[in-house]
This record gives sequence, C-alpha cells and structure tokens, in this order.
Amino acid sequence: MEREFHHMSTGTQSIDRAAQVLVHVLETADPPTVGALSTRLGLPKSTASRLVGALERQGLIQRDGGAGQLVPGSVLQRYARRETGDAELVDLASDALDRLAQASGETINIGVPSLGAVELLDQRDSRHFLGSTNWVGRRVPAHGSALGKVFYAFGALPVPSGPLEPLAPRTSAGAAGLGLDEVAATGYATAVEELEPGLWAVAAPVHDASGAVVAALSISGPTVRLRRGLLSRYGRLLLTEGRAVSVLLGHDFRKRGAA
Repeated sequence: MEREFHHMSTGTQSIDRAAQVLVHVLETADPPTVGALSTRLGLPKSTASRLVGALERQGLIQRDGGAGQLVPGSVLQRYARRETGDAELVDLASDALDRLAQASGETINIGVPSLGAVELLDQRDSRHFLGSTNWVGRRVPAHGSALGKVFYAFGALPVPSGPLEPLAPRTSAGAAGLGLDEVAATGYATAVEELEPGLWAVAAPVHDASGAVVAALSISGPTVRLRRGLLSRYGRLLLTEGRAVSVLLGHDFRKRGAA
C-alpha cells in the first residue's frame, strides 16, 4: 500500500510539473527554451527536458526555430483556430485559392501569423509534377518566406532586430526577393531562394473589417519555372484576390483607401 501511494504521489507531482511547464509556455511573452524553463521553474534540466518531451509527443507544445524556443503545439493551435474563426477564413478564401491555382498552375497557400512564424491553413496543389510539398498545418519561419514578409511589412508580426538575411543561399541566378520597404510600397512580397534553395514565392495580404492584416495568400514554385516578369504578374494577381477575400471579411477599400 505504501509503495502504491508513493507511485501515485510521484505521478501527481509529474502531472503538476508538466502543467506548470505548459502554463509557462502559454503565458510567457517570449517563447522560452528548455534551459530557461529549468531555471524559472526551479527544475533540473533533465526533468524539464523530459516533461517537454512528453508534452511535445501529445502535440501540446513544439520547438520553434533553430534556438529551440517552445511554443504552443498543433493541438492547441487547432483549438485556437476554432476560437478565432480561421475555419471561416479558409471557407471564405476557397474560391480565391481556386482561381489562383487555375491562373498560375503553381502551389497556392493561405497563411496566418503565429508567434513569429507563419501557419499554413489551406493549399491548392501545383498541376506540375515538380511542385511544392503539402504545407497545410505546418509552420514555416516568417523570416525568409514571402508570407512572413507580408506580415512584417504590414505590422501583423514584429520585425526581428538585425538584417533579414536569406535562410538559404541562392543557387540560381534569380534576383533576391523584395525588401520590406518595397513590400509596403508595392503591396506584395517576393522571396527567391530565401527559405529553401530552388524555391520562389509571391504573397499578398488579406485585411479584416478593421483594416488589420490577418492573413496572406501566396503562389510558390521551383526556380526552373521562374521567368522574367513572372513575380510581378503573380503579385498583381494576388493583390486582386487578396482584396476579394478582404471584402468578404468586411474590409471596405473605398473608406480606407488602398490599405
């Protein structure tokens, strides 16, 4: 009986500690690392690492970026989307995604800002054999992606300190994507081999009724199909479809200008 009670007590303590870790990840403004959690919660680093691993396996937290920062996992993100209306956004953007896929033949995505990254909500696959993978439900770094540039340029995500260097070295002769000042001026963003070698993308914002940028649409494809003038042509196309989705969300361009 004493041994059984000891196991129950130990198990309860582990649950309490795991709950502390989860609450700390959810309520801390700056995503912590395992080391930071260990220090702040007064836990041995091995214990903190074990608890983080258990929460990761259940999809409650995940590591974000090369620094190993801990952020809410896919289970909590899906719950949050149900609460914040992302399902409605996907539904309203469906026709725009279809039109973009028909016009370009390339991979089409809609993404939203999420804790320094971009979360992809829906996709239309490329009609080519050579195309991008399925990104739905995945988080990609805001830094280096066309979608992320949109969120940086229009205030949906805070701009990191320091220069925004490409995440991957370019392997082709294609020009680099637009910088944030150019994104704000043109209304759309481009990224050429900044996220991954051989990949280009163009993105444009979606505004809600208040005028805030809440999402972005993108077209992406391999650099072997990148031709002169293609990015600007797709940029204009995305601007048109981004405006169409914005209107469905209640945004009035006549009152707010080009917003």
